[in-house]
Amino acid sequence: MQSFTCPACHARVYFENTFCACGEPLFYEPEARAMLNQADPCANRDAIQCNWAAIPGESLCRSCAMSDVVPALHIGDNQQLLERAERAKRWVLANLSNWQWFTDADGGMRPRFQMLSENTGGRAVQIMMGHDNGEIVINVTEADELIRIQRQHKLGEQYRSMVGHFRHELAHFLFDRLAVAPGFLDGFRPLFGDETADYNAALQEHYANPKSPEENFITTYATSHPHEDWAETVAHLLHMVDFTDSFVSAGLSMKAVPEGYRPYADQNADNLLNIAAEVAIAINDINRALDNSDLYPFILTPAIRAKMTFAHGWISDHAARGA
Repeated sequence: MQSFTCPACHARVYFENTFCACGEPLFYEPEARAMLNQADPCANRDAIQCNWAAIPGESLCRSCAMSDVVPALHIGDNQQLLERAERAKRWVLANLSNWQWFTDADGGMRPRFQMLSENTGGRAVQIMMGHDNGEIVINVTEADELIRIQRQHKLGEQYRSMVGHFRHELAHFLFDRLAVAPGFLDGFRPLFGDETADYNAALQEHYANPKSPEENFITTYATSHPHEDWAETVAHLLHMVDFTDSFVSAGLSMKAVPEGYRPYADQNADNLLNIAAEVAIAINDINRALDNSDLYPFILTPAIRAKMTFAHGWISDHAARGA
């Protein structure tokens, strides 16, 4: 994520800020990918601290307008949980806009979100996050860090976050957009497998007899079905591009990162992955010095890199490929 400054005083500000320390209001303009001091606010600015500018002529911003369903904010911690979840959604949408997803130049279908909470004011409900025909279900309860960590340990996952949930589910949506483009499925199937295989049967088998990811899959869940292999692969690609972009945008440098490097503009996936891996290793070392978990505790095997390279080519250049 790029760094931002207040247009009024030029002080450093952050992606989620609604005000600068100088007192000026801040509005993120997603089309320009810049902070403004004056704009029509999103109608959710006060309720969930949304700092995005409203769509011209409308009350909501581009991100909030995608949420068809939200939880009852007066119940429990739902307001705070939705605030955190929507912040993660805005972050991921801003990342994808670097590759012209969901911008004014993108004439394709937009995702629709159902932002649901397990706390409905009565009996707790079970929510399955997922994607179906453009509709994405997100469980905002996992915006509670303690709950999310407990589930991460229960499921034996190395990584679980709200940003990760959005990247994974949006990857399913991107698949649907890309699948109609000439040549996509021809390149997809040799790497990921037959996406028409029975999905429900595959997941039942996965939970009954989970497989080791070994060298061909980025996570255990990726072994369950080609659709999940794609979603996990894309989510991890987005993780790597974004933390590398955040590294250089913060003004940090190291020998492996060329001066002026722009990860989202790099069309060479092999080069991008090499640089991202070097950044991850360096930050892993810093985290270990503080006895913290690694930033990125995954190994990119040749098979995984081949999948990421394929995904990068299509996602970063989707408009030219007709998706």
